[in-house]
Amino acid sequence: MGRSVPGIAAAVTGVLVAFASGYGPHRDELYFLAAGRRLDWAYADQGPLTPLVARVMDELAPGSLTALRLPSALAAGAIVLITALLARELGASRRGERIAAACAGAAVIVLFTGHLLSTATFDLLCWTAVSWLVVRAVRTGDRRSWLAAGAALGLGLLNKPLPAFLAFGLLAGVAIAGPRRLLRDPWAWTAAALALVLWSPWLVWQASNGWPQLDVSRSIASGASASSEPWFLIVPFQVLLAGPLLTPVWVAGLVRLLRAPDVRAFRFLAWAWAVLAVVFMASGGKPYYLAGLLPALIAAGAVPVERLFEHGAARARRALLAGAVGLSAVTAALIALPILPASDADPVLAVNEDVAETIGWPEFAATVADVHRSIGAPGRAIVLTANYGEAGAVERFADELGLPPAYSGHNAYGDWGPPPEDAAPVIAIGVDPALLRGCRVAARIANDAGVENEEHGRPVRVCDGPARPWRELWPRIRHLN
Repeated sequence: MGRSVPGIAAAVTGVLVAFASGYGPHRDELYFLAAGRRLDWAYADQGPLTPLVARVMDELAPGSLTALRLPSALAAGAIVLITALLARELGASRRGERIAAACAGAAVIVLFTGHLLSTATFDLLCWTAVSWLVVRAVRTGDRRSWLAAGAALGLGLLNKPLPAFLAFGLLAGVAIAGPRRLLRDPWAWTAAALALVLWSPWLVWQASNGWPQLDVSRSIASGASASSEPWFLIVPFQVLLAGPLLTPVWVAGLVRLLRAPDVRAFRFLAWAWAVLAVVFMASGGKPYYLAGLLPALIAAGAVPVERLFEHGAARARRALLAGAVGLSAVTAALIALPILPASDADPVLAVNEDVAETIGWPEFAATVADVHRSIGAPGRAIVLTANYGEAGAVERFADELGLPPAYSGHNAYGDWGPPPEDAAPVIAIGVDPALLRGCRVAARIANDAGVENEEHGRPVRVCDGPARPWRELWPRIRHLN
């Protein structure tokens, strides 16, 4: 591998770091910071890895959004680098490695997950790394690659359980297309056992707490999550996640893996993609679940793309590819990164609604603080919110604004409640006022950019206290999605 591939990876990381502080924290990042203050082996909806990363970065640079997002930027660069290494394992020359790295670096899914600290960031890195290590193990028979694949899979499972689907897909692909000797390979099963051992703290926690992750999964399958899409859009959505102009590359990789004799031993990758597409459509999964295999398909597609340069009009074809990658990179950056002013971000929001969840949290917390001051903070006041982002925002800005403790019934916050029985008055946001008594609207949430996100326009109520004891109300307040 020459210098160009590490240079592409470094450029991707550099761009992500440069724009890391734009807009504000995402609601999920606020949640990860809250979970990081309450470290555990698992939570209702995730493993301990991302909250641990949030905790470490916030300890190193308290309140810095750039520091918080630095691990994601580094992960994106690593994904670009590993995609090139995977292309090499699948027969690419140095030029093919550069093509694979450039296409990965320009993909929407890589830039978007690389911008935010999220479980999806490390999930994409896990799928890419495991795919590379398994392909390398199959090609070389190197047992160290199997062990590394098992370790990467186990760490990925401590982030979230989605890599278990990757393992299932790879196993199904091998069973369908071979090489079936892998089903008897002791090192492959040793890798699986290693992953299971590393995952075991999460499994024990889930078993001890009634498997809340299954309830979260059922809620997502029903469409309750903001990022859920209809089942029939899962495969078409891959075009958007890779970028429309780069779709020919990963589609060429899928076709090559299914048909080309030189990659017959790795046909299981294509079948894994097909099997998981069916599984995620049938189970109500999110489109980005399947995107974990896009780097592998891009890597496989780099070879047929570079072969185009061996025929006539090679210069024109190179210019066409460079233009496609460049335009994809610019488009992906506009969609994924805070390049436009927040007040002018409507075109971006039309494509990527998640951007709205990074706007307005300081104003949200300031409004809650104004309400808190207006009531003179008698008794043991608390803030009760509808979701973990709102509660996380109150926690994030609590010290500088003098905010009271925050509670919510949403996901892991439900496990961190209920409030003390004498907690009152209650500043409630998004909570059914029938659960409380003596409520009045004291303010409404707004943001300076005028972005219509979930919180915009939501009333902030001041209530005298709970309608019934907190311990009795809490099962009605708790919810998972």
